[in-house]
Amino acid sequence: MDEFDFTIEEATIKEIQQGFAEGKLTARKLVDFYLQQIESLNPVLRGVIEVNPDAQQLADESDNERREKSSNGGERLVELGELHGIPVLLKDTIGTHDKMNTTAGSYTLLGSKVVRDAAVVERLRKGGAIILGKTSLSEWYKFRSIDGVPNGWCARAGQGVNPYLSTGTPCGSSSGSAISVAANMVSVALGTETHSSIICPSDHNSVVGIKPTVGLTSRAGVIPMTPRWDTIGPICRTVSDAVYVLDVIAGFDPRDEATKEGAKFIPEDGYKQFLKEDGLQGKRLGIVRRPFLDKIHDTAEFRAFELHIDTLRKQGAEVMDNLEIDRVDEILNPNDSGEMSIMMAEFKTSINVYLKELDNSPVRSLADIIAFNESNPELEKLTEYDQETFIAAEKTDGLGEYEKAILEKLENICLNGFEKLMKEHELDAIVTPGSRACPVFAVGGYPAITVPAGYENDGMPFGICFGGLKGSEPKLIEISYAFEKATKIRQPPSLGGS
Repeated sequence: MDEFDFTIEEATIKEIQQGFAEGKLTARKLVDFYLQQIESLNPVLRGVIEVNPDAQQLADESDNERREKSSNGGERLVELGELHGIPVLLKDTIGTHDKMNTTAGSYTLLGSKVVRDAAVVERLRKGGAIILGKTSLSEWYKFRSIDGVPNGWCARAGQGVNPYLSTGTPCGSSSGSAISVAANMVSVALGTETHSSIICPSDHNSVVGIKPTVGLTSRAGVIPMTPRWDTIGPICRTVSDAVYVLDVIAGFDPRDEATKEGAKFIPEDGYKQFLKEDGLQGKRLGIVRRPFLDKIHDTAEFRAFELHIDTLRKQGAEVMDNLEIDRVDEILNPNDSGEMSIMMAEFKTSINVYLKELDNSPVRSLADIIAFNESNPELEKLTEYDQETFIAAEKTDGLGEYEKAILEKLENICLNGFEKLMKEHELDAIVTPGSRACPVFAVGGYPAITVPAGYENDGMPFGICFGGLKGSEPKLIEISYAFEKATKIRQPPSLGGS
Protein backbone atom coordinates (compact mmCIF):
# COMPACT_ATOMS: atom_id res chain seq x y z
CA MET A 1 0.00 0.00 0.00
CA ASP A 2 2.95 2.36 -0.59
CA GLU A 3 0.90 4.38 -3.07
CA PHE A 4 -1.45 5.43 -0.28
CA ASP A 5 1.13 5.32 2.56
CA PHE A 6 -1.19 3.23 4.72
CA THR A 7 -0.49 -0.16 6.28
CA ILE A 8 -3.63 -2.25 6.25
CA GLU A 9 -2.32 -5.28 8.15
CA GLU A 10 -3.55 -5.13 11.77
CA ALA A 11 -5.21 -1.74 11.15
CA THR A 12 -8.11 -1.05 13.51
CA ILE A 13 -11.48 0.33 12.43
CA LYS A 14 -10.51 3.69 13.92
CA GLU A 15 -7.24 3.74 11.96
CA ILE A 16 -9.01 2.71 8.74
CA GLN A 17 -11.58 5.48 9.19
CA GLN A 18 -8.75 7.94 9.76
CA GLY A 19 -7.12 6.68 6.56
CA PHE A 20 -10.40 7.26 4.70
CA ALA A 21 -10.74 10.77 6.13
CA GLU A 22 -7.15 11.74 5.27
CA GLY A 23 -7.42 10.37 1.74
CA LYS A 24 -4.74 7.73 2.40
CA LEU A 25 -7.12 4.85 1.83
CA THR A 26 -10.33 3.97 -0.03
CA ALA A 27 -12.84 1.19 0.53
CA ARG A 28 -11.90 -0.19 -2.91
CA LYS A 29 -8.20 -0.36 -2.00
CA LEU A 30 -9.14 -2.03 1.28
CA VAL A 31 -11.36 -4.63 -0.40
CA ASP A 32 -8.75 -5.28 -3.11
CA PHE A 33 -6.11 -5.82 -0.44
CA TYR A 34 -8.23 -8.35 1.42
CA LEU A 35 -9.18 -10.14 -1.80
CA GLN A 36 -5.45 -10.48 -2.55
CA GLN A 37 -4.85 -11.77 0.98
CA ILE A 38 -7.62 -14.35 0.55
CA GLU A 39 -6.23 -15.42 -2.83
CA SER A 40 -2.77 -15.79 -1.34
CA LEU A 41 -3.49 -17.31 2.09
CA ASN A 42 -6.83 -19.07 1.85
CA PRO A 43 -5.68 -22.07 -0.22
CA VAL A 44 -3.73 -23.09 2.90
CA LEU A 45 -5.79 -21.63 5.76
CA ARG A 46 -9.26 -22.38 4.31
CA GLY A 47 -10.92 -19.74 6.46
CA VAL A 48 -13.07 -18.28 3.67
CA ILE A 49 -15.70 -20.42 1.96
CA GLU A 50 -16.68 -17.93 -0.75
CA VAL A 51 -16.14 -14.31 -1.71
CA ASN A 52 -18.92 -11.86 -2.53
CA PRO A 53 -18.72 -11.29 -6.33
CA ASP A 54 -20.17 -7.80 -5.73
CA ALA A 55 -17.59 -6.78 -3.07
CA GLN A 56 -15.61 -4.43 -5.34
CA GLN A 57 -18.77 -2.79 -6.67
CA LEU A 58 -20.00 -2.29 -3.10
CA ALA A 59 -16.63 -0.73 -2.20
CA ASP A 60 -16.88 1.69 -5.14
CA GLU A 61 -20.40 2.66 -4.03
CA SER A 62 -19.08 3.21 -0.50
CA ASP A 63 -16.31 5.49 -1.79
CA ASN A 64 -18.79 7.44 -3.91
CA GLU A 65 -21.06 7.92 -0.92
CA ARG A 66 -18.13 9.16 1.14
CA ARG A 67 -17.08 11.60 -1.59
CA GLU A 68 -20.62 12.94 -1.87
CA LYS A 69 -20.85 13.47 1.89
CA SER A 70 -17.42 15.08 1.89
CA SER A 71 -18.32 17.52 -0.87
CA ASN A 72 -21.33 18.56 1.21
CA GLY A 73 -19.05 19.54 4.07
CA GLY A 74 -16.60 17.38 6.03
CA GLU A 75 -18.58 17.70 9.24
CA ARG A 76 -21.27 15.43 7.83
CA LEU A 77 -18.80 12.52 7.61
CA VAL A 78 -19.70 11.57 11.15
CA GLU A 79 -23.11 10.47 9.84
CA LEU A 80 -21.49 7.59 7.98
CA GLY A 81 -20.64 5.67 11.15
CA GLU A 82 -17.66 3.55 12.20
CA LEU A 83 -18.41 0.58 9.92
CA HIS A 84 -18.87 2.59 6.72
CA GLY A 85 -16.54 1.08 4.10
CA ILE A 86 -15.36 -1.67 6.46
CA PRO A 87 -15.23 -5.17 4.92
CA VAL A 88 -16.92 -7.88 7.00
CA LEU A 89 -16.86 -11.65 6.63
CA LEU A 90 -19.87 -13.64 7.84
CA LYS A 91 -19.99 -17.18 9.14
CA ASP A 92 -21.62 -19.34 6.48
CA THR A 93 -24.77 -19.76 8.55
CA ILE A 94 -25.70 -16.06 8.41
CA GLY A 95 -28.12 -15.49 5.54
CA THR A 96 -27.45 -12.97 2.77
CA HIS A 97 -29.99 -12.16 0.07
CA ASP A 98 -27.41 -11.70 -2.67
CA LYS A 99 -25.31 -13.87 -4.98
CA MET A 100 -23.74 -15.82 -2.11
CA ASN A 101 -24.77 -19.12 -0.58
CA THR A 102 -25.67 -19.82 3.05
CA THR A 103 -24.86 -23.49 3.63
CA ALA A 104 -23.40 -24.20 7.09
CA GLY A 105 -20.37 -25.46 5.17
CA SER A 106 -22.33 -28.31 3.59
CA TYR A 107 -23.11 -29.13 -0.04
CA THR A 108 -26.63 -29.94 1.14
CA LEU A 109 -27.74 -26.31 0.99
CA LEU A 110 -25.67 -25.23 -2.02
CA GLY A 111 -27.97 -23.30 -4.34
CA SER A 112 -30.62 -22.68 -1.70
CA LYS A 113 -31.97 -19.13 -1.46
CA VAL A 114 -32.90 -17.18 1.63
CA VAL A 115 -35.93 -14.89 1.49
CA ARG A 116 -34.05 -11.86 2.87
CA ASP A 117 -30.88 -10.82 4.65
CA ALA A 118 -30.42 -11.98 8.22
CA ALA A 119 -31.32 -9.15 10.64
CA VAL A 120 -27.65 -8.62 11.63
CA VAL A 121 -26.73 -8.33 7.93
CA GLU A 122 -29.45 -5.72 7.39
CA ARG A 123 -27.93 -3.76 10.27
CA LEU A 124 -24.40 -4.10 8.88
CA ARG A 125 -25.46 -2.93 5.43
CA LYS A 126 -27.38 -0.01 6.94
CA GLY A 127 -24.22 0.90 8.87
CA GLY A 128 -22.27 1.03 5.61
CA ALA A 129 -20.30 -2.20 6.05
CA ILE A 130 -19.23 -4.16 2.96
CA ILE A 131 -20.10 -7.85 3.05
CA LEU A 132 -16.87 -9.38 1.73
CA GLY A 133 -17.84 -13.06 1.85
CA LYS A 134 -18.63 -16.11 3.97
CA THR A 135 -16.32 -17.97 6.33
CA SER A 136 -15.86 -21.67 6.83
CA LEU A 137 -16.89 -23.44 10.02
CA SER A 138 -17.22 -26.82 11.66
CA GLU A 139 -19.91 -28.17 9.33
CA TRP A 140 -23.44 -27.70 10.66
CA TYR A 141 -21.93 -26.25 13.87
CA LYS A 142 -20.19 -29.67 14.32
CA PHE A 143 -23.67 -31.00 15.04
CA ARG A 144 -23.58 -33.42 12.15
CA SER A 145 -21.43 -35.47 14.49
CA ILE A 146 -20.10 -34.04 17.76
CA ASP A 147 -17.46 -36.78 17.99
CA GLY A 148 -17.01 -37.44 14.28
CA VAL A 149 -16.54 -34.04 12.62
CA PRO A 150 -13.21 -32.28 13.38
CA ASN A 151 -13.16 -28.69 14.61
CA GLY A 152 -12.91 -26.35 11.63
CA TRP A 153 -13.78 -28.93 8.96
CA CYS A 154 -16.61 -28.63 6.48
CA ALA A 155 -17.18 -30.34 3.15
CA ARG A 156 -17.21 -27.13 1.09
CA ALA A 157 -13.97 -25.62 2.42
CA GLY A 158 -12.06 -28.59 3.83
CA GLN A 159 -10.05 -28.38 7.04
CA GLY A 160 -9.56 -24.87 8.43
CA VAL A 161 -5.98 -24.26 9.59
CA ASN A 162 -4.81 -22.32 12.63
CA PRO A 163 -2.55 -19.54 11.21
CA TYR A 164 -0.29 -19.66 14.29
CA LEU A 165 0.31 -23.41 14.38
CA SER A 166 -0.77 -25.54 11.44
CA THR A 167 -0.90 -28.64 13.65
CA GLY A 168 -2.93 -26.82 16.32
CA THR A 169 -6.72 -26.86 16.29
CA PRO A 170 -8.53 -23.72 15.11
CA CYS A 171 -11.40 -24.82 17.40
CA GLY A 172 -14.97 -24.16 16.27
CA SER A 173 -17.52 -23.79 15.16
CA SER A 174 -16.81 -20.16 14.06
CA SER A 175 -13.32 -21.26 13.01
CA GLY A 176 -13.17 -19.52 9.65
CA SER A 177 -14.18 -16.15 11.11
CA ALA A 178 -11.36 -16.32 13.67
CA ILE A 179 -8.78 -17.64 11.17
CA SER A 180 -9.63 -14.91 8.63
CA VAL A 181 -9.46 -12.05 11.14
CA ALA A 182 -6.24 -13.38 12.70
CA ALA A 183 -4.55 -13.74 9.29
CA ASN A 184 -5.62 -10.27 8.10
CA MET A 185 -7.90 -11.59 5.36
CA VAL A 186 -10.56 -9.13 6.59
CA SER A 187 -11.05 -6.29 9.06
CA VAL A 188 -13.77 -7.90 11.16
CA ALA A 189 -16.07 -10.92 11.11
CA LEU A 190 -19.24 -12.28 12.64
CA GLY A 191 -19.57 -15.65 14.34
CA THR A 192 -22.33 -17.46 16.16
CA GLU A 193 -22.25 -19.26 19.48
CA THR A 194 -24.42 -21.83 21.17
CA HIS A 195 -21.72 -23.61 23.15
CA SER A 196 -18.21 -22.04 22.86
CA SER A 197 -18.36 -21.33 19.10
CA ILE A 198 -17.19 -17.69 19.27
CA ILE A 199 -15.07 -17.82 22.43
CA CYS A 200 -13.09 -20.99 21.62
CA PRO A 201 -11.94 -20.16 18.05
CA SER A 202 -11.18 -16.57 19.10
CA ASP A 203 -9.11 -17.90 22.00
CA HIS A 204 -7.25 -20.42 19.79
CA ASN A 205 -6.50 -17.90 17.00
CA SER A 206 -5.41 -14.95 19.17
CA VAL A 207 -8.31 -12.63 18.44
CA VAL A 208 -11.08 -10.98 20.45
CA GLY A 209 -14.50 -12.59 20.55
CA ILE A 210 -17.68 -11.27 22.14
CA LYS A 211 -20.42 -13.76 22.96
CA PRO A 212 -23.38 -11.43 23.66
CA THR A 213 -26.22 -12.12 26.07
CA VAL A 214 -28.76 -14.27 24.24
CA GLY A 215 -31.30 -11.87 22.68
CA LEU A 216 -28.96 -8.88 22.47
CA THR A 217 -28.46 -9.61 18.76
CA SER A 218 -31.14 -11.02 16.47
CA ARG A 219 -30.85 -14.58 15.20
CA ALA A 220 -33.48 -14.07 12.48
CA GLY A 221 -32.20 -15.33 9.15
CA VAL A 222 -29.38 -17.33 10.73
CA ILE A 223 -29.33 -21.13 10.48
CA PRO A 224 -30.48 -22.20 13.96
CA MET A 225 -28.74 -24.61 16.31
CA THR A 226 -30.49 -24.32 19.68
CA PRO A 227 -32.56 -21.11 19.67
CA ARG A 228 -32.76 -20.75 23.46
CA TRP A 229 -28.94 -20.50 23.55
CA ASP A 230 -27.95 -19.20 20.07
CA THR A 231 -26.32 -15.78 19.84
CA ILE A 232 -24.49 -13.77 17.15
CA GLY A 233 -21.34 -11.80 17.94
CA PRO A 234 -18.21 -10.12 16.57
CA ILE A 235 -14.76 -11.66 16.11
CA CYS A 236 -12.09 -8.97 15.70
CA ARG A 237 -8.44 -8.19 16.43
CA THR A 238 -9.17 -5.64 19.16
CA VAL A 239 -11.80 -5.07 21.80
CA SER A 240 -12.65 -1.64 20.35
CA ASP A 241 -13.28 -3.11 16.88
CA ALA A 242 -15.55 -5.77 18.40
CA VAL A 243 -17.47 -3.12 20.31
CA TYR A 244 -17.96 -0.97 17.19
CA VAL A 245 -19.47 -4.03 15.49
CA LEU A 246 -21.60 -4.92 18.52
CA ASP A 247 -23.04 -1.40 18.56
CA VAL A 248 -24.26 -1.88 15.00
CA ILE A 249 -25.65 -5.43 15.25
CA ALA A 250 -27.33 -5.26 18.69
CA GLY A 251 -30.97 -4.26 18.99
CA PHE A 252 -34.63 -5.21 18.88
CA ASP A 253 -35.91 -7.18 15.92
CA PRO A 254 -39.62 -8.06 15.55
CA ARG A 255 -38.55 -11.31 13.84
CA ASP A 256 -36.77 -12.55 16.98
CA GLU A 257 -38.82 -12.70 20.17
CA ALA A 258 -35.69 -12.99 22.36
CA THR A 259 -34.58 -9.47 21.35
CA LYS A 260 -37.59 -8.01 23.14
CA GLU A 261 -35.92 -8.82 26.47
CA GLY A 262 -32.37 -8.47 25.16
CA ALA A 263 -32.91 -4.92 23.91
CA LYS A 264 -33.63 -3.78 27.47
CA PHE A 265 -29.97 -4.36 28.31
CA ILE A 266 -28.64 -2.03 25.60
CA PRO A 267 -27.37 1.29 27.05
CA GLU A 268 -28.84 4.49 25.64
CA ASP A 269 -25.61 5.66 24.01
CA GLY A 270 -24.41 2.20 22.99
CA TYR A 271 -21.29 0.34 24.04
CA LYS A 272 -18.46 2.60 22.78
CA GLN A 273 -18.72 4.68 25.95
CA PHE A 274 -17.31 1.73 27.93
CA LEU A 275 -13.99 1.64 26.09
CA LYS A 276 -12.09 3.01 29.08
CA GLU A 277 -8.40 2.44 29.73
CA ASP A 278 -9.08 2.64 33.47
CA GLY A 279 -11.97 0.19 33.13
CA LEU A 280 -10.50 -2.23 35.70
CA GLN A 281 -10.47 0.39 38.44
CA GLY A 282 -12.78 -0.71 41.27
CA LYS A 283 -14.04 -3.83 39.46
CA ARG A 284 -14.74 -6.90 41.59
CA LEU A 285 -13.39 -9.97 39.81
CA GLY A 286 -13.76 -13.61 40.81
CA ILE A 287 -10.99 -16.01 39.85
CA VAL A 288 -12.40 -19.48 39.24
CA ARG A 289 -9.49 -21.92 39.13
CA ARG A 290 -11.10 -25.31 39.59
CA PRO A 291 -11.43 -27.20 37.33
CA PHE A 292 -10.26 -24.82 34.59
CA LEU A 293 -6.58 -24.79 35.59
CA ASP A 294 -6.38 -28.51 36.41
CA LYS A 295 -5.14 -29.62 33.00
CA ILE A 296 -2.78 -26.77 32.18
CA HIS A 297 -0.15 -27.01 34.94
CA ASP A 298 3.41 -26.59 33.62
CA THR A 299 2.24 -24.63 30.58
CA ALA A 300 2.88 -21.06 29.45
CA GLU A 301 -0.87 -20.50 29.80
CA PHE A 302 -0.80 -21.41 33.50
CA ARG A 303 2.13 -19.06 34.17
CA ALA A 304 0.56 -16.28 32.12
CA PHE A 305 -2.74 -16.60 33.98
CA GLU A 306 -0.96 -15.98 37.29
CA LEU A 307 0.76 -12.91 35.85
CA HIS A 308 -2.52 -11.63 34.44
CA ILE A 309 -4.23 -11.87 37.83
CA ASP A 310 -1.43 -9.65 39.15
CA THR A 311 -2.02 -7.21 36.26
CA LEU A 312 -5.74 -7.07 37.08
CA ARG A 313 -4.86 -6.11 40.66
CA LYS A 314 -2.31 -3.51 39.55
CA GLN A 315 -4.93 -1.95 37.27
CA GLY A 316 -7.19 -1.36 40.27
CA ALA A 317 -9.42 -4.44 40.34
CA GLU A 318 -10.42 -6.12 43.57
CA VAL A 319 -9.64 -9.78 43.03
CA MET A 320 -11.34 -12.63 44.89
CA ASP A 321 -9.32 -15.77 44.26
CA ASN A 322 -10.13 -19.49 44.41
CA LEU A 323 -13.88 -19.15 44.01
CA GLU A 324 -15.93 -22.16 42.91
CA ILE A 325 -19.10 -22.60 40.87
CA ASP A 326 -21.46 -25.13 42.42
CA ARG A 327 -22.02 -28.28 40.29
CA VAL A 328 -19.55 -27.00 37.70
CA ASP A 329 -18.36 -30.52 36.81
CA GLU A 330 -21.90 -31.44 35.79
CA ILE A 331 -22.28 -28.31 33.64
CA LEU A 332 -18.99 -28.99 31.86
CA ASN A 333 -20.24 -32.35 30.59
CA PRO A 334 -23.13 -31.69 28.14
CA ASN A 335 -24.26 -35.31 28.42
CA ASP A 336 -24.34 -35.26 32.23
CA SER A 337 -26.10 -31.90 32.41
CA GLY A 338 -28.66 -32.82 29.75
CA GLU A 339 -27.58 -29.90 27.54
CA MET A 340 -27.01 -32.30 24.63
CA SER A 341 -30.57 -33.66 24.87
CA ILE A 342 -31.97 -30.14 24.62
CA MET A 343 -29.70 -29.33 21.69
CA MET A 344 -30.82 -32.39 19.73
CA ALA A 345 -34.53 -31.78 20.32
CA GLU A 346 -34.37 -28.06 19.52
CA PHE A 347 -32.08 -28.50 16.53
CA LYS A 348 -34.47 -30.87 14.78
CA THR A 349 -37.50 -28.65 15.41
CA SER A 350 -35.80 -25.37 14.48
CA ILE A 351 -33.86 -26.60 11.44
CA ASN A 352 -37.05 -28.07 9.96
CA VAL A 353 -38.78 -24.70 10.34
CA TYR A 354 -35.77 -22.85 8.85
CA LEU A 355 -35.56 -25.15 5.81
CA LYS A 356 -39.28 -24.91 5.07
CA GLU A 357 -39.06 -21.09 5.03
CA LEU A 358 -36.28 -20.95 2.41
CA ASP A 359 -37.25 -19.52 -0.97
CA ASN A 360 -35.56 -22.40 -2.72
CA SER A 361 -33.85 -25.44 -1.21
CA PRO A 362 -32.87 -28.97 -2.24
CA VAL A 363 -33.71 -30.12 1.33
CA ARG A 364 -36.65 -29.25 3.56
CA SER A 365 -36.00 -31.26 6.75
CA LEU A 366 -33.29 -32.85 8.88
CA ALA A 367 -34.34 -36.20 7.41
CA ASP A 368 -33.65 -34.77 3.93
CA ILE A 369 -30.17 -33.63 5.02
CA ILE A 370 -29.36 -37.11 6.36
CA ALA A 371 -30.60 -38.66 3.11
CA PHE A 372 -28.55 -36.20 1.01
CA ASN A 373 -25.38 -37.09 2.93
CA GLU A 374 -26.07 -40.81 2.48
CA SER A 375 -26.59 -40.27 -1.26
CA ASN A 376 -23.42 -38.16 -1.58
CA PRO A 377 -20.86 -39.91 0.65
CA GLU A 378 -17.83 -38.74 -1.35
CA LEU A 379 -18.95 -35.11 -1.55
CA GLU A 380 -19.69 -35.00 2.18
CA LYS A 381 -16.86 -37.37 3.17
CA LEU A 382 -19.30 -39.60 5.00
CA THR A 383 -16.87 -42.51 5.29
CA GLU A 384 -14.32 -40.32 7.12
CA TYR A 385 -16.78 -38.26 9.16
CA ASP A 386 -20.11 -39.76 10.23
CA GLN A 387 -23.45 -38.06 10.96
CA GLU A 388 -24.32 -39.79 14.24
CA THR A 389 -25.58 -36.65 16.01
CA PHE A 390 -27.92 -35.85 13.11
CA ILE A 391 -29.31 -39.39 13.25
CA ALA A 392 -29.83 -39.17 17.03
CA ALA A 393 -31.46 -35.73 16.69
CA GLU A 394 -33.84 -37.02 14.01
CA LYS A 395 -35.17 -39.54 16.54
CA THR A 396 -36.25 -36.78 18.94
CA ASP A 397 -39.75 -35.35 19.05
CA GLY A 398 -39.58 -31.80 20.39
CA LEU A 399 -39.48 -30.77 24.04
CA GLY A 400 -41.32 -33.46 26.00
CA GLU A 401 -41.57 -33.99 29.75
CA TYR A 402 -38.03 -35.42 29.88
CA GLU A 403 -36.54 -32.34 28.18
CA LYS A 404 -38.64 -29.94 30.27
CA ALA A 405 -37.29 -31.58 33.43
CA ILE A 406 -33.74 -31.05 32.13
CA LEU A 407 -34.42 -27.38 31.43
CA GLU A 408 -35.78 -26.92 34.95
CA LYS A 409 -32.68 -28.61 36.35
CA LEU A 410 -30.35 -26.43 34.25
CA GLU A 411 -32.16 -23.30 35.40
CA ASN A 412 -31.68 -24.32 39.03
CA ILE A 413 -27.99 -25.10 38.41
CA CYS A 414 -27.53 -21.61 36.92
CA LEU A 415 -29.40 -19.85 39.73
CA ASN A 416 -27.69 -21.76 42.54
CA GLY A 417 -24.29 -21.95 40.84
CA PHE A 418 -22.99 -19.15 38.65
CA GLU A 419 -25.63 -16.53 39.54
CA LYS A 420 -25.37 -17.25 43.26
CA LEU A 421 -21.57 -16.90 43.09
CA MET A 422 -21.83 -13.61 41.21
CA LYS A 423 -24.40 -12.11 43.58
CA GLU A 424 -22.98 -13.37 46.89
CA HIS A 425 -19.55 -11.94 46.11
CA GLU A 426 -20.99 -8.89 44.28
CA LEU A 427 -18.80 -9.68 41.29
CA ASP A 428 -18.61 -7.72 38.06
CA ALA A 429 -17.16 -10.74 36.24
CA ILE A 430 -15.50 -14.10 36.66
CA VAL A 431 -12.08 -14.67 35.12
CA THR A 432 -11.07 -18.02 33.66
CA PRO A 433 -8.22 -19.26 31.41
CA GLY A 434 -8.92 -20.21 27.82
CA SER A 435 -12.41 -21.16 26.72
CA ARG A 436 -13.01 -23.86 29.30
CA ALA A 437 -15.85 -22.05 31.10
CA CYS A 438 -17.99 -21.76 27.94
CA PRO A 439 -20.58 -24.38 29.02
CA VAL A 440 -21.36 -22.21 32.07
CA PHE A 441 -22.11 -19.22 29.83
CA ALA A 442 -23.94 -21.39 27.28
CA VAL A 443 -26.68 -22.89 29.44
CA GLY A 444 -27.47 -19.59 31.14
CA GLY A 445 -27.40 -17.40 28.03
CA TYR A 446 -24.71 -15.28 29.72
CA PRO A 447 -22.23 -12.99 27.92
CA ALA A 448 -18.46 -13.46 27.75
CA ILE A 449 -15.46 -11.79 26.12
CA THR A 450 -12.14 -13.44 25.30
CA VAL A 451 -8.94 -11.44 24.83
CA PRO A 452 -5.52 -12.72 23.65
CA ALA A 453 -3.44 -13.69 26.70
CA GLY A 454 -0.27 -15.28 25.32
CA TYR A 455 1.36 -18.07 23.33
CA GLU A 456 2.77 -21.48 24.14
CA ASN A 457 6.39 -22.28 23.21
CA ASP A 458 5.23 -23.78 19.91
CA GLY A 459 3.32 -20.58 19.05
CA MET A 460 -0.18 -21.87 19.91
CA PRO A 461 -2.25 -18.94 21.21
CA PHE A 462 -4.42 -18.84 24.31
CA GLY A 463 -6.80 -16.24 25.70
CA ILE A 464 -8.32 -15.09 28.94
CA CYS A 465 -12.09 -15.05 29.37
CA PHE A 466 -14.28 -12.59 31.27
CA GLY A 467 -17.88 -13.67 31.84
CA GLY A 468 -20.82 -12.10 33.64
CA LEU A 469 -24.55 -12.05 34.26
CA LYS A 470 -27.06 -11.31 31.49
CA GLY A 471 -26.75 -7.75 30.22
CA SER A 472 -23.35 -7.16 31.85
CA GLU A 473 -21.64 -6.29 28.54
CA PRO A 474 -20.80 -2.73 29.71
CA LYS A 475 -18.72 -4.04 32.61
CA LEU A 476 -17.18 -6.84 30.54
CA ILE A 477 -16.17 -4.30 27.87
CA GLU A 478 -14.56 -2.02 30.45
CA ILE A 479 -12.67 -4.97 31.96
CA SER A 480 -11.53 -6.55 28.69
CA TYR A 481 -10.56 -3.24 27.06
CA ALA A 482 -8.50 -2.16 30.07
CA PHE A 483 -6.84 -5.59 30.22
CA GLU A 484 -6.01 -5.46 26.52
CA LYS A 485 -4.52 -1.95 26.83
CA ALA A 486 -2.48 -2.92 29.89
CA THR A 487 -1.04 -6.08 28.30
CA LYS A 488 -0.98 -5.53 24.48
CA ILE A 489 -0.32 -9.22 23.89
CA ARG A 490 -1.69 -9.99 20.44
CA GLN A 491 0.90 -10.54 17.71
CA PRO A 492 -0.06 -11.27 14.08
CA PRO A 493 0.77 -14.80 12.90
CA SER A 494 4.01 -15.39 11.03
CA LEU A 495 2.60 -16.90 7.88
CA GLY A 496 5.92 -18.08 6.52
CA GLY A 497 4.65 -21.49 7.59
CA SER A 498 4.94 -23.63 10.68
